[in-house]
Amino acid sequence: MKTLMFGWEFPPHIAGGLGTACYGLTKGLYINDVEVLFVVPRTWGDEDLSFVRLKDAGDITITRRNVSFENIKAKMTFLEVGINLVPYLSPEEFERFTSADMIEKIESSGTVFSPNYKFTGGYGKNLIEEVSRYALVAAVIAAENEFDVIHAHDWLTYPAGIAAKEASGKPLVVHIHATEFDRSGDNINQLVYDIEKKGMEAADRVITVSNLTRKVVIEKYGIAPAKVITVHNAVEPAEVKQQITFNKGINDKIVTFLGRITYQKGPEYFVEAAYKVLKSNDKVHFVMAGSGDMMNKIIRRVAQLGMSNKFHFAGFLKGEEVSAMFDMSDVYVMPSVSEPFGISPLEALRSNVPVIISKQSGVSEILTHAIKVDFWDIDAMADAINGLLNYEGLPKMFRSNARKEVDSLKWENAALRVKEIYESLIKL
Repeated sequence: MKTLMFGWEFPPHIAGGLGTACYGLTKGLYINDVEVLFVVPRTWGDEDLSFVRLKDAGDITITRRNVSFENIKAKMTFLEVGINLVPYLSPEEFERFTSADMIEKIESSGTVFSPNYKFTGGYGKNLIEEVSRYALVAAVIAAENEFDVIHAHDWLTYPAGIAAKEASGKPLVVHIHATEFDRSGDNINQLVYDIEKKGMEAADRVITVSNLTRKVVIEKYGIAPAKVITVHNAVEPAEVKQQITFNKGINDKIVTFLGRITYQKGPEYFVEAAYKVLKSNDKVHFVMAGSGDMMNKIIRRVAQLGMSNKFHFAGFLKGEEVSAMFDMSDVYVMPSVSEPFGISPLEALRSNVPVIISKQSGVSEILTHAIKVDFWDIDAMADAINGLLNYEGLPKMFRSNARKEVDSLKWENAALRVKEIYESLIKL
């Protein structure tokens, strides 16, 4: 079986959990005898190609012979206006990007329809152009390759998935890792919502990463329940590595937040819980690892609370840096306001770090040995942190049982469920 898959990022060049999930899923599909041609805006040359074929969208030449410009351009008009790219752009960057001058430049430049195009491979100011060009490229790749099913990850690739389906007639699966409601709450960007809805409506099946997300897709996007299937994420097995003792530089315990510093991830609740913990226990340091549009607000709040000497900002971490951070941590907290899944708690547990997660997260559906609190309940969060720091038997119990639980959450099992979805569509 062959799958044509569209994703915006692939390790080691990632901005968050989406790229990590794509890596795990493609590896799991390979184990289950599914060949994946994975299209990314840009390749960098250092990706792991032992189980996947990567296609650089920038290598595709567009001509009027291999794509119908008029038909596709007419269907992409909704992309040719400014889109709120939260959490990938700051409010200041978004305001500059969506100025009248910028929009006019994008609409009149014609670069999207030029024979050759260079993708940045990121989430910069030309993202709208890149999403549009990516859809054109998808139509060409779909017409020139043999495959059985199309699989598109998150809204940036849904126009590409639709274009590939129209060019090939093959069934389309869209994979929902997050929705606009997760990113922005009820103050959604209508244009992003419209793109998501178009993708879900055009799809033959919609995969959600949790039942929490499935409910959102059905209730807020109006998608038929029979079409929406939950496949929970998993985690890469821990590598056997030489025991390394990290010098923390302090004897205090470390409590870690790791994720984008945005509304969705609830960083402000982590800060308020930290303040409550420090009022009764000054032998603990808090680390916030990540970046995002709320960074300045969070820094100011930490300063206002007078705990700058106990609260540290580590910046965006990836790869071995994440592993090193977990190895130094005593507790991991994920206080997300709305988390479709949340792979990072699984990565923490894999490193034997006990976790506190919000009840408003998809991962809470499958994790038994984790402390679960409402994201807004900073008193309960602080109590949970204190419990794990002060009572040795509690983290020991969680480490023992949770590690076994996480080890059973394999990507090859999640990929098998995805393969079964593919097979059901091919038989239609």
